[in-house]
Amino acid sequence: MLQVQQISFSYLENIPILKDISFEIPQGTHVSIIGESGCGKSTLLKLIYGLHDLDAGEIFWKDEQILGPAYHLVPGFERMKYVAQDFDLMPYTTVAENIGTYLSNFYPEAKQQRIHELLQMVEMSAFADVKVKLLSGGQQQRVALAKALAREPEVLLLDEPFSHIDNFRKNALRRNLFSYLKKENITCIVATHDRTDALSFADTTIVLKQGEIIAKSDSKGLYNNPPNKYVASLFGEVNELPASLFSEETSTETMLVYPHQLKVSETSDFKVTVRQSYFKGSHYLVLAKYEKMIVFFDSLEVLEKGVEVALELG
Repeated sequence: MLQVQQISFSYLENIPILKDISFEIPQGTHVSIIGESGCGKSTLLKLIYGLHDLDAGEIFWKDEQILGPAYHLVPGFERMKYVAQDFDLMPYTTVAENIGTYLSNFYPEAKQQRIHELLQMVEMSAFADVKVKLLSGGQQQRVALAKALAREPEVLLLDEPFSHIDNFRKNALRRNLFSYLKKENITCIVATHDRTDALSFADTTIVLKQGEIIAKSDSKGLYNNPPNKYVASLFGEVNELPASLFSEETSTETMLVYPHQLKVSETSDFKVTVRQSYFKGSHYLVLAKYEKMIVFFDSLEVLEKGVEVALELG
């Protein structure tokens, strides 16, 4: 189990980046860390890996405390692997050589077999003998993932691991990678802006805001029952609407409603004026106006600007 116990950290004195962070992650669990830019996601991964010294608190993997550069000549916890946004690859060696960096040369056949397996997983077999400096950013990111897995870590820390990869490759790679990690019981923590990473592949999602944890729950539960608009907005567009719009009772409370939860109605008194329809492939995201509020809802058909429609919860 990974235990993060009341840790705090700042790069500059009196300007805290993370404040009193605590959580536990059982082995084999996949966790997404989400939050607005600058909230401390990347810094938290670096602290877990041991790249910085804590201002306060402690971090343990199983029974072993993770300590920073003040205690280690070469920072980084040996049973973990951390894939940063800059990839940390050797540009003048080949893809295969990068992936095999940490594999023993005493067993050359086993080494080559392992490299071959990982090249297949990240769909880079055709580039095995190509120097890394000649690859695109997305290709380098896939090599970095394979390199981190060469000697199977107990914990894999990923910082925006698919940010440079096109959707054509990204979806298959995510399925391959997270399926492999589950099969091997490897704990995985992903700092991400991509809601697909959280909703489709994470068992637990942790939400950071201004260096503090404001929510932690199973990913599906957090999406269906967000505690506030900030959390809900990390999964996409969201409306904060008066509860009285959907009830005959008078109420001052508000509701968080995703666009797909609203549908066009012939009987509702909740009427909005269409301002714009955005094509999303399977549907349109419609931006409309209700009094002084912006309202988003989904529609299977394009709705013309200026049209008034009634909405209800679907």
